Amino acid sequence: MIAPHGSATLQARYVQDAAEREALQAAAADLPKITLNSAAAANAVMLGAGYFNPLPGYMNKADALSVAESMYTTGGLFWPVPVLNLCESAPDIAPGSQVALCDPNVPGQPVLAVQTVEAIEELSDDERELIVRNVFGTDDPEHPGVATFRGQGQVLLSGPIQVLNFSYFPQDFPETFQTAYEIREEFARRGWQRVVAFQTRNPMHRAHEELCRMAHEDLGTDGILVHMLLGKLKAGDIPADVRDACIRKMVEVYFPENTVMISGYGFDMLYAGPREAVLHAVFRQNAGCTHLIVGRDHAGVGDYYGAFDAQTIFDEQVPAGALAIEIYRADHTAWSKKLNRVVMMRDAPDHSKEDFILLSGTKVREMLSEGKAPPPEFSRPEVAEILIGHYRD
Repeated sequence: MIAPHGSATLQARYVQDAAEREALQAAAADLPKITLNSAAAANAVMLGAGYFNPLPGYMNKADALSVAESMYTTGGLFWPVPVLNLCESAPDIAPGSQVALCDPNVPGQPVLAVQTVEAIEELSDDERELIVRNVFGTDDPEHPGVATFRGQGQVLLSGPIQVLNFSYFPQDFPETFQTAYEIREEFARRGWQRVVAFQTRNPMHRAHEELCRMAHEDLGTDGILVHMLLGKLKAGDIPADVRDACIRKMVEVYFPENTVMISGYGFDMLYAGPREAVLHAVFRQNAGCTHLIVGRDHAGVGDYYGAFDAQTIFDEQVPAGALAIEIYRADHTAWSKKLNRVVMMRDAPDHSKEDFILLSGTKVREMLSEGKAPPPEFSRPEVAEILIGHYRD
């Protein structure tokens, strides 16, 4: 199986030993407490789950700025997005001390992790904006990722963490949430060596379904990992439980057994386009995948990124050998009326726009809200039924 990124073995920050975890939980009661923002809590979950291997914890300012500018830490590790614990202030914390990190997304705000604070630093306005421009490619306050980042504070607490739990994800998504090491174990059990991952924050329509088949066949993989984001999204996006139900129904009805593995990860969407696509590749490698499908406007939002910027970044900014995982480049995929099947548009040069069944997201939401199913060439009827129920409620 493919090696993790940056290390020979996976170094998840979750405290595996139950007795050690219980002792740390008890000790955390006497530590100074900081309630994380949702982004920092999601980073803790990803560190604990092994997805952010080999990072030991939150980055310091020098690493954050270096990653933003060059996609390398000061120590030479390739990494596309700063992994930070930002807060408004930390008056009772001293470098070298431990602090209990409390979960903002669970009632009662229980301790999620314990951090050994190596440094307390403040990002200047210029430094914060450097991160914004380089990571998100825009400083527009209307960009959801930019708005979220700017609202997190400017005091940076860096240092390694020990993770005690995985927040609300195992409870809310018991059949779907998995750590990187659990996915690796499942691949081994299934005998999968070559696996292509499909990233999604949306329900899968026919085009997504067929894209997974195309990649599976073209690459000769043993299986497909449909890996969905389970964390926070912008207003208007389909909730994770609805998306989960749609994907499970599609796979159950339309894929042969032991072709697709459905899984999810506990992270908040960044909407950072190309940089987030590279991050997706990093943590899919950590989960044991050999390939990642990178499609049109991968991880994008609005009109902030070019249609294929998330592919060209791998050519222009990711150095050869920086990652072991490979990307599968997908074009816009749609149902061809001429060929009576889903195709990538680049593979149908004799087609005009009218030869495809194309529906905007706005049009699809409008139809579903009215209780109308999109054409079966666009969306499987079983999936449409679940989405109509969501919009009706």
